[in-house]
Amino acid sequence: MPMKRLLLLFIVLLSTLSVFAQSEEYSVLVKDIETLQPIENATVVVLKTKQVLMTNEDGKVTFVLSGGSNVQVSEMNYENLTVRWAALKESEFVVYLKNKKENLDEVVVSQENLQKTLQRIVSNSKQKISVSHRLKVYVREFFMLDNQYSYYNDGLVNFQFNKNNTTTLLVEQNRSYGLLEADVSADLMGYNLNNIMENYSNFKYFEPLLDAKAKKEYDFTVKGHSKNKDYYVMSVNPLDKAKDAVDNFEIIYDPVKKIILEFTISVPPVSLDKIEEKTGVGDKNITKSFINVNFRLDGNDYYLLSSNEEIAYTLIQKEKSKNIQVRNSFITTGFNKQNFTYNESDVFKEKSLFNKKNKILTNYWDISGFTATDEEKAIIASLEFKL
Repeated sequence: MPMKRLLLLFIVLLSTLSVFAQSEEYSVLVKDIETLQPIENATVVVLKTKQVLMTNEDGKVTFVLSGGSNVQVSEMNYENLTVRWAALKESEFVVYLKNKKENLDEVVVSQENLQKTLQRIVSNSKQKISVSHRLKVYVREFFMLDNQYSYYNDGLVNFQFNKNNTTTLLVEQNRSYGLLEADVSADLMGYNLNNIMENYSNFKYFEPLLDAKAKKEYDFTVKGHSKNKDYYVMSVNPLDKAKDAVDNFEIIYDPVKKIILEFTISVPPVSLDKIEEKTGVGDKNITKSFINVNFRLDGNDYYLLSSNEEIAYTLIQKEKSKNIQVRNSFITTGFNKQNFTYNESDVFKEKSLFNKKNKILTNYWDISGFTATDEEKAIIASLEFKL
């Protein structure tokens, strides 16, 4: 073959390989097949890369991919679905899930003390999650002062879990927008990423329920999950005569594998009314408290999938009290049992991303597990503009 033709063939081959290697951005919309409404908090796994994403309020996820990959979509109340890449022809496509339509909301008859049941599933969950692993996590936080958004931060970070469930934290990228007054900034500076992650993996939030005195403060009940026959739902609520207990707990768990899949902790208005109002300067009076945490079981791998915490309170000051609302989220976008390598100087030893210098290499916030809604993007853009 003449040299010119060989050279031309080589150039065409390189060009073709370059096209196939080029990464493209894709979006998936997840909807209920009957109501056509978006499904929030559905888990979307890109099987080629093992990237894990969760749908936002619009039922949307966005990711970057080189080539093609089948996509697995799941949500506890719906039938799981794996979509072949050949069927996903557009850069933005819709996946429809079928509601399980099961009616299983029946009281589970148990001869065992339900507090002991909870102790057992918490202990087993802690043991299951304690295997050394690392998580790539997208974290973000919205901060409101007197009902106005005033600060936002997010970041793509890596948590290395040691066998005792302590964590080492490395920050890949991060950004912070907006301004905060000095008298409220301490609240953000006290938001400790490592502590919160360790609390999730150690199931620290359940400690009040595991104490022997809890039976005098809480009522324990168990029902079958209304949509999933494989799961139970334990509700733990303060008794009317309870003096200190104010939190309502809902715990979804697998009774066979004895692991926790999701828990929600909230303080209802009736409980808030029981709390004596504080009046000292610097005191905080809680007006809202909500925590939702999800775990993922993938074969033998068990790890934190996502969390969302919202808290609102009134900060008492000399002249005028201030209303503060904080909403923060963790979304795991990658799980790996291999430890990452790092220099000690790379370890992030501060409490939070607050005031950390921005390090932006990619648009990681769009493709790192949890895509912002149009409303959230507008809020972030307005805070960026204020800088």
